[in-house]
Parts: sequence; C-alpha cells; structure tokens
Amino acid sequence: MGSKKRSSSSVEEEVEGKIDAVTDNVVVPNPLEKKKMKKDKKVDETLSIKPMERFKKRKALDKERRHAAVPENEEEPKKPKQLRVEPVAGEDHAPVASSSSSGLPEFHIDVFKDLALADGNVREAAAEAMVKELQAVQEAYERMENKDFVEVGLKLEAVKDDGLKNCAPSVRYAIRRLIRGVSSSRECARQGFALGLTILVGSIHSITLDSLLKLIVDLLEVTSSMKGQEAKECLLGRLFAYGALARSGRLTKEWNSDKNTPFIKEFTGILISLASKKRYLQEPAVSVLLDLIEKLPKEALLNHVLEAPGLHEWFEGSTEVGNPDALLLALKLREKIAVDSPIFNKLLLSPFIPSNLFTAAHLSSLANCLKESTYCQPRVHSLWPVLLNILLPEMVLQVEDSVSVSNSLKKHKKSRKCSSSEEEIAKNFQCFCDVIIEGSLLMSSHDRKHLAFDVLLLSLPRLPASFVPIVLSYKLVQCLMDVLSTKDSWLYKVAQNFLKELVAWVGDDDVRRVAVIIGLQKHSSGKFDSITRIKTVKDLMAGFKTESGCMLFIQNLTNLFVDEGNASEEPSDQSQTTDDNSEIGSIEDKDLVGTTGNSDFLKTWVVESLPSILKYLKLDLEAKFRVQKEILKFLAVQGLFTASLGTEVTSFELQEKFRWPKATTSSALCRMCIEQLQLLLANAQKGEGPRALANGLEANDLGAYFMRFFSTLHNIPSVSLFRSLSDDDKNTFERLEAMEKSLYREERNCGLSTDANKLHVLRYLLIQLLLQVLLRPEEFSEAASELIICCKKAFADSDIPPCSGEDEMDGDATPQLMDVLVDTLLSLLPQSSNPMRTAIEQVFRYFCDNITDDGLLRMLRVIKKTFKPARHQEAEDEEDDSDDENFLGIEEDEEIDEAKTGNTGETDEHTDDSEAVVGSGEVGKRDPEASRDSDEEDDDDDDATSDDSNGGTDDNVVSGEVGKEALDASDDSDDSDGGMDDDAMFRMDTYLAQIFKERKNQAEGENAHSQLVLFKLRVLSLLEIYLHENPGKPQVLTVYSNLAQAFVSPHIAEGSEQLGQRIWGILQKKVLKAKDYPKGEAVQLTTLESLLEKNLKLASKPFKRKKSAISSSKKKQSASWTRHKMVTSLAQSSTFWILKIIDAGKFLESELQRVLDIFQGVLVGYFESKKSQIKSEFLKEIFRRRPWIGHHLFGFLLEKCGSTKSEFRRVEALDLVAEILKSLVSTDESGQDASKKVMKSHLRELCDLIKDLVTNMPEKQSRRAEVRKFCGRVLQIISNLNLNRSFLKHLDSDAHAACEAQLGENFVNLKKVER
Repeated sequence: MGSKKRSSSSVEEEVEGKIDAVTDNVVVPNPLEKKKMKKDKKVDETLSIKPMERFKKRKALDKERRHAAVPENEEEPKKPKQLRVEPVAGEDHAPVASSSSSGLPEFHIDVFKDLALADGNVREAAAEAMVKELQAVQEAYERMENKDFVEVGLKLEAVKDDGLKNCAPSVRYAIRRLIRGVSSSRECARQGFALGLTILVGSIHSITLDSLLKLIVDLLEVTSSMKGQEAKECLLGRLFAYGALARSGRLTKEWNSDKNTPFIKEFTGILISLASKKRYLQEPAVSVLLDLIEKLPKEALLNHVLEAPGLHEWFEGSTEVGNPDALLLALKLREKIAVDSPIFNKLLLSPFIPSNLFTAAHLSSLANCLKESTYCQPRVHSLWPVLLNILLPEMVLQVEDSVSVSNSLKKHKKSRKCSSSEEEIAKNFQCFCDVIIEGSLLMSSHDRKHLAFDVLLLSLPRLPASFVPIVLSYKLVQCLMDVLSTKDSWLYKVAQNFLKELVAWVGDDDVRRVAVIIGLQKHSSGKFDSITRIKTVKDLMAGFKTESGCMLFIQNLTNLFVDEGNASEEPSDQSQTTDDNSEIGSIEDKDLVGTTGNSDFLKTWVVESLPSILKYLKLDLEAKFRVQKEILKFLAVQGLFTASLGTEVTSFELQEKFRWPKATTSSALCRMCIEQLQLLLANAQKGEGPRALANGLEANDLGAYFMRFFSTLHNIPSVSLFRSLSDDDKNTFERLEAMEKSLYREERNCGLSTDANKLHVLRYLLIQLLLQVLLRPEEFSEAASELIICCKKAFADSDIPPCSGEDEMDGDATPQLMDVLVDTLLSLLPQSSNPMRTAIEQVFRYFCDNITDDGLLRMLRVIKKTFKPARHQEAEDEEDDSDDENFLGIEEDEEIDEAKTGNTGETDEHTDDSEAVVGSGEVGKRDPEASRDSDEEDDDDDDATSDDSNGGTDDNVVSGEVGKEALDASDDSDDSDGGMDDDAMFRMDTYLAQIFKERKNQAEGENAHSQLVLFKLRVLSLLEIYLHENPGKPQVLTVYSNLAQAFVSPHIAEGSEQLGQRIWGILQKKVLKAKDYPKGEAVQLTTLESLLEKNLKLASKPFKRKKSAISSSKKKQSASWTRHKMVTSLAQSSTFWILKIIDAGKFLESELQRVLDIFQGVLVGYFESKKSQIKSEFLKEIFRRRPWIGHHLFGFLLEKCGSTKSEFRRVEALDLVAEILKSLVSTDESGQDASKKVMKSHLRELCDLIKDLVTNMPEKQSRRAEVRKFCGRVLQIISNLNLNRSFLKHLDSDAHAACEAQLGENFVNLKKVER
C-alpha cells in the first residue's frame, strides 16, 4: 500500500531498480573506472542512513529513472533488448553483468522483474532462465585462468568479504539480489525470489553454506531502529531464505560428504531461534524444518537435528506456553526416527504408542498446545491432520465398513467382538473427544469452538460409522442447537457448514444415516429440527431407499425407546420413573427439562418417526410389507401390552423376543402408539396392491397380520393389556375379535369378488374400532354391537355364527340393513380418529350403492342442522332471508322443525350468536376436513374420499363425552325423527343434542360450533363418495337440492367459510360439472320444474345492502357481495344442469309447457320489475344452449321488447332476440322454407318492434348504435329470406320515413331489392 513505509530491503530494490531502468533487458558494457565502484559503494552505504534521508534519496532516484525512461523509449523504440547501449550520461552505475569483453557469457537481469509476477508459470520460467544463464557464467568463470582481472573489473557493488570468492560476479550479485528480494512484500516477490534462490543454491556448488548463512543474516539484519513492519519484512525474508536453503538439498549433500558437518545443527538452531521470535513464524519455521527432516536420513536426525542448540529447551517449555508447532515437530521426528528419545518426554510418553498418547492424563497435558493452534484460523493447523492420522488409521475404516451393515441387522444379539486394536482405537477416540473436543475446545471461546467443528470435519473421511455416537455427543449436539437457534450467532455459518458436510459424508450409506439421525435426536430429546428451525433430520429420514436401511433404523429406534437409561448422558435430579400418573398435576409442577420430560419427548419422537419412514420409501410390495410388519410389532408391543414379569418376554410361537422399558410407559405414550398403529393400518389399507390370489391374501394383509400377532401376544400369560377394561368393553373387545376372524375366513372363501372387498373393508373397520375401544373405553360398546349385527346380517348366507338373542331384530319391525349401517357409521363419525374415518369411508364406498332414500336423507339432515339465530331480527329481514332458505327446499318432510330448533331466518349480515362465537378467525382458519383438495373432476375411487389424516388432532376438537343430560337435551334438537327409534340414529341425535346444549353456554360456544362444523364436514365426505360412485342415480337430485339449500342458507354456509367452500366444491365438481347426470324414468319432471323455477328466481334476486351499511365494515360488505356472486353463479350453473337433464329426458312438447311458462314468467319480471337482476348474458346463454326455449318464446319476447317502458331493458333484450334469430334462420337450403315460414309467422311483431325502435331512438349514442346494429341484422335476414315485400307491407308511411332516417342505406337497399 502507498501509505506504508518501505523497508530497507525495499530501498535497496529501488536503488537496483534505478540500474534496471536503464539496463533492463539489455547487456551493459564493461567500464573499468574505479569511481563507479566507489559510487556503488556509496549506494550500499545508503542502507544505513536514516529513514527520512532514504525516503528523499528514493524519491530523487525515482524522478531520475522516469526522466531516463523517456529518451530510451522515444529514440530507440524498436531496438532489440540484447543490443549494447551506453549508460545514460551523468549517472554512475556499477557493472551488473558479464560481457563479451570480459570473456564471460551475458546475464540478463530482467528476469528479476519476472520473478515478482503473480503468474506462477512466468516465475518458474524466469527462475530456470536465470539459473541456466548463471550456470553458464559460473562455468566460464571457473575455466578462466586469470580471475584477478575479472575480480578487479567486474566486482558488483563493492569489494566485500561475503565469502563467495569462488563465484562469478554475476552469481554473487544474483545471490545478494535474491536474498534481498525474499524480504520484499510487493506482489509475489517472496515466492519468486525464494524459488530462484532454491534452484540457484542447489545448482551451483561454489556457493558455500557458511557464506550463504552469513549473507542471509547480514543482508536481512533486524536492528533496533526498525519499525514493526520493517522488522516483519526482514524476519519473513529470513524465513523464505532458510526455506529455500532447506529445499535446495544442499544440507543433505553436505551431510553425505561430511558426517560431522556443523551446518545441520546450526541451521536447526537458527530456525528454532527464528520460530521463538514471533508466533506467526512458528508454524512456517517448523514447516521448513520438516522439509529438511524429510530429506535427511535417520542417523543425521539423531546426531545433528536432535542435538541442535535450543531444541531441547523449546520442547520442554511447549506444554506450559501452548506450542502446537513443537508438538508437531516432535511427532514428525518420532515418526521418522522410530526411536524413543528423552528429548520428547514432556510431549510424547515413552514408549510412544497411541494408547499412551491418547490417555486422559496425557491429553490434558497437551490441551494447551492444541488449544493454542487457533492462532492460524481460519486455516486448520498442520498438527491436526498428523494427530488424526495416528488416532484413526485408515485400516479401521475399511474393516469396520465391511461388517457394519450385516452385524447391525442382527437383532438382540451381542455385538461382535472387536479385535483389541479396534477396541483400543475406539477407546482412544472416545478419550480424545472427551478431553480435547468437549473438555477443552467446546467449553472455551468461539474460535476454539470453530476449531472443534473443523477438527471433527477433518476426521470424517476416516471415521467409521460406529464412532458417530462419540462425535455427536451431548455437548456437541447442544452446542449445535445453541448456535443454530440464533441466526445472528457468530458461529451460525460454521455450524451450518458442519451439518452440510456431515450430511454429504452420510451420502447413500444407511449405517451412517442411522447413526447421525440417532445421534442428533438422542441428545436433543427428539427436537433437533424444531429447535434449530432447519430440516436436517427430516431430510435424512427421507433418504432411506433400501429395506435393509429401514430395518436398521427401526432396530435403532426400538433400542432407543427401550433403553431409555442411555437416552441422556447428562445427570438429572429428577426421577427416571414415568408411569400412568405422570400426566396428573399442574404444568408448574413439571420440569420439562428434566430427564423424565426429555425421555418422554424422545420416545414421542420415536413413536411418530416409525410410520413416517414409509412416507418417502419406494419399495416393492413385499419389501414394504416386511417394513410395515416391523413397525407394527413395535407399536403393538409398546402401545398395547405390558409385561408383568420383568422387561423381556419370549414368544415361542413367533420365535421372537420382545422388550419393554424398565420404567412403565406412560399412558399418553401408549395412546400415541395406538394412534400411530391406527394410522399405519389405514395407510396400508389405502396402499394395498391388487390381491391376485385368493390364498395369498394374508401375505400382504397388514390387518390380518396384526390380528394374528395381537392374539398370539395376548395369549401369553405374562403379557397383559396396558389398561384394564370394564366388563362391557371386554365383552365388546372379544366380540369384535371373533367377528374379525369370521369375516377373514369368509373373505378367503369368497376369492376375488365384490363380497370379498366388502368383507375386507368391514374387517378393517372392526380392527380400527377394536383399537378405538382401547383408546377410549366405554364409548363405543353400543356402536360396536350395532356394527357386529350389520356384519352378520350383510352376510347371512355365509358361515358366520348367527346373532345372539339380544341382538336379533324383530321380524316386521326390522329396519333396512343399509339404514342401520348408515346410522351406525354416522354415530361413529363424530368421535372417530382420522384412520377410523378412513375405514368408515371405505365401508361406505362399497355399500353406498344400496343406500336407501331414508338413509340418504338422514345424512343430508345433518348438513342442514344449525344453531338458533339471533332473536332480535327485523321482521322484513327475517322474511327476506327465510325466502333464501326456501328457494331449494324440495324435501319439506326432512326440514328441521323450526319450532323446535328456532331456525327462523336472519338478515344477510347474519350477525347471530354463531358468528359472535366463531368470530372473524373462522374465515382464515382451515380445518383438516376443509383443507383437502376436491378440484379433480375425474378422480379415481381413492381420490373421491376425504383424506382426514392430518395429524389426527380432530379427536381433541370433537368431544366424545355424551352424558345423560345430552340424552335429555336431544328433545330440543328436532322432532322430525319420531319414527327413527334405531339406537344408532338415537346416538347421532344425542351427539347433535349435546352440541346444541353446549351452544347455550357461551363459554363453550366456540367448541360446540366447531364440533358441529367438523361433524358436517365428515358427513360431506361420505356424500361426496356417494356422488362419485352413483353419478347417474335420481337420488343425486335429492343430494343436490339439500346441499344447494344448505349453501344458500346464511345460517349454515356463512357460519363457517370452510363448510361453505366444501359444499361449493362438491356441488361444482361432483354434480354440476360431472360427466354423468341423473337419467331414467325415475327422474320426475315436476321435481326438475320446481328446481328450475327456484334457481331462476335465485339468479334474479338483487343484492341487498344492509340497513346498517353505514356502520358495517368494508370487509363485511365485500364478503356479502362475494357471497351474493357465488350464490348467483350457483343458480346459473344449476339452471344449465337442470336443462341438460330435461333435454335428456325426451319429454313430450306438451309436458314441457310448464318449463316454458317458468321462463315466460322470468321474462315478465325481467321487463317489468326493477327487482329482477337476472343477467341478459345468462338468458342469452340459455337460448344458445337450448334453442327450443327461445323458439317458443320468440313471439312473446318480441312483444315485451316493444311494450316495455325501460329503454335500457329494451336495448339489452335485443341481444336475446338476435340470438334466437340466429338459431331460427337456417343457412342451408333445406331449412330455408322452414325458416321463412317461422319468420312469416312473427313478421308483424318484428315490424312493430323495428317501428318502435326507429321512432323512439335512445338518447345515448352507444344505445343508438346497438339499435342500428340490430335493425341491420334483421333487414339482412329478411332480405336473405325474400320477405322484403311482406316486411314493407307491414310498415306504415311514418315507419318508412323513420327507417329511412335512422337506418339509411340498409333500409334503402332493402326497398331497392323489393322493386
């Protein structure tokens, strides 16, 4: 930098640069004047003058050089560089090169400039060229007989006693120039000049070592007057000069020629002394010494290097001051000589073996040396790779990897006996991590933590997978979490890079993957990702691709769950015991940081992680089934059972040993295991492959395997269920188990048939219900009994045992099987978990073909249930909104009794209690039910069902506690179920009654509302399945009418945006836009007419602003407008759909008169009522799609257009007339006569309309243009059909004049054609 002072060596470079400026790239003649040598001597003396004087001298020399460069460039721009030139007048220079006059070859000094360039190739070429020329000069010099003449005439700089008497003057100059150059900080001068010095000293043996060592000290002397930077330049120059000497090989050659040479000891002592001067010189000085050690034989090291002055003292004091370079030198020397020496006793114990080096006591003594190696950050000190090579030999990794996978997959066996060497390496590595990584580096400063991560990354390439638990210790994982939890941390990027490299090291190795996942989660209580807010563990778990890797991971997770004593290496004052009472007590009394809490957190992660293994796994069905079985066994053993004697039980039938934790598993963890088991079975049912062989059902039937496994384990005397059951639940449990066995046998007998599929889904529902009984006892006994009866009745012809007496249904009073089944499913639905709902939907899918109208209406009745609206409503608003509810109220018998429920209607704003309870948060909140995507029209069977497996949290929202008071309150909900005395239906009504009762309590209102919404969403999923499976049945109209009514009703749809969106999606995708639609004789035209009339009325309804609109927020106004548009859109789409069904019905023209009357009424309201907001585009689209409607209404439309008082309506209706004319007039010749006949029949009305239009032209220009455009079209049609004469005949004279005035050429041309 320009602001820094240059060192004395730099001044010398500038002085020589003055010579280079004139003689650069040229050969200088050989003047013999002694004055110039004296002048050169004076130049040398400038080195000892004061800094300010040197600065002035340098400035003057720079000025002279710039002036000298101009004439040289101008006068001789093309002269070759090798040509001889005279020195610039007035300047005195010492001779710097040999010339032909002295008999020595030429030496080009421009190579010194190239030695300082940044390009390494240029520096190497310059160094080789320099040495080649100097070798030629030296050889010529040695061949000369009269060296005195050259000595006198060609001495460079001055006659000095530098000891290089046997060297040519150019060589002596080059050596001095190179030594001074290594102290220069400009560009790459040190590297280039050191390279030149290395080659030169190694090539020219006339350069004596004693002279060279003395010259280095003299030329790069550090004096007391030097400033810090100057001294640093000289010290670094010495370092580079000594490095050049060591790498030249001269010291080795010297020892080979003289075993008693003193130069090796002297050189070693000089480097040790230099290393002691400054910390930044230590490592490079030792590096230079190591270069020498590599070149010297063992004898030379023992007799010379180890005997060097100062080395012993340097080693002795290294542990106290913390000298990593002394330890590095000792390790390399001991490795080379392979002999224990007393000089190493403080650093290396005798005998020197890894087990002695890596003992805890010795590592503690070396800790200072290792900690102080941070001075060279961000680079890792050279000591660490050497130390790790001793600690982790490569052969260990090869041996370990070859047997790791096979031994890891051997379950419940003792680990293989490692050889003594492998055990010793593991012990050494453990001790190293405990003492150095954790005890010294991680507990210290940020720099040392950084070093700890770097050292561990260095060890990864050699690290066996079995050592990962040692690396990922408690302290290291805690350090990672502390750093990564704060992005502003100084070590954040360091820790991030460590994890990145660790994941890269894992690669596709499943053994490493498992070890890293377990290590990270074990010491973070399973919360590494959540605390660090990254996805390291999640991404690692998603990387399993093989069956063996999954099995290994499951085995490790099982061990982690069972061996909870090793889950945390940190002691805790809290008890390790976790029992059923662990959940009792306030939060304040629980210390989640304690061992018990951490253990439960970790076990929770284990339970949740096991099923998630299958999420990204892509295996064939057989391999995936084997993985599922291992997961199922763990969840069943840990969640369903406990061992009464000890913690291990062996099943001889299964030939397997099962283990439990020593501490009793908490009931919360058992419930979690059951929930995950339910989820595993549900996912297995969804992903089952085709059952190709009847006798191979059990092979991939996870449900069947679970029941056999459960039965076997349950029959072991020392194994019992994790909770005791009441007599009713125990009876229910046994009956469910027996029925599942019967259905399984029947399924195998059915082979491949529809009945087999029905039996299969019923079996899975029974299994889910069995687990639900364990999960929530005393809640499902009645529903289970009803389901068992349904199973027996559904397959009465099979060998399933008959019902018991108490379960039999009386003859004539027996309800339909499907009604009972639907009622049972509905009674299970509110309290069921996500997996159980999946099983319910699967059963409904296979049985919905036979559902009765009664059962369907019961489901729809749930959707239309609602809370009582606000009582303080204005009378007129009540009347208006009650109309909304009655628009599509087709099934009046199934309506909710308003006298009982208070369903009286409300304003559009619907500010009733339901909104007050739910609040604005209901709009943005998404339920698991509502979040499922229903946008796919052509879904397959699986897509038609709702996927409610989003965490299984709905069970906490939907309360299953239905008490006696709820039974009493059920009378308040509805009395339309008078004939429904079925127990299952009564339970569903009881559930609804409980919700309504909770609704009265404002404190529980929000929970009650959410329960009702979720219940409706679940029933909607069943209705969606029904529509998907039965798109062409007449019952679709019933479903449509009720869902449309629910959507239009503000009490139902607006209470929950999710519910409204769900109903909208089902209507759009499964009804209105479905490929199929209701057909057949069962479709009644009267029903379609009623639906059509109400939809058209709904499409005509105007948007009503609230009377309190001034105080209403813009957000509410916007929401109301959006809802109005959606309702209008639904009405329009429904109209098109109903007309499509009517067209497909092939009804007689006389039967369709009512349809035409409905449209005629709509047109009357359109022209005469301001309240009618039906869109002309909508009517135009109807006439385009169904031309027959327009044809029948054409005359009426012409009449109303002419008689209407609204100018806007008249002009707008012209598009409707034009659309009908377009379909009436045929373009082909065969239809011309028919078109002409129709037009003749309406010609008078058409003439009257045109007369009214041209005589009463609108005032607005745009409307006038529309009138002229319409009249032009009509005249063109009349002309094409040759009806000109008839048309003109119907026009009186006033109309003729008005047409000519308003229509111009169009009308004139028509008259011309007529003539």
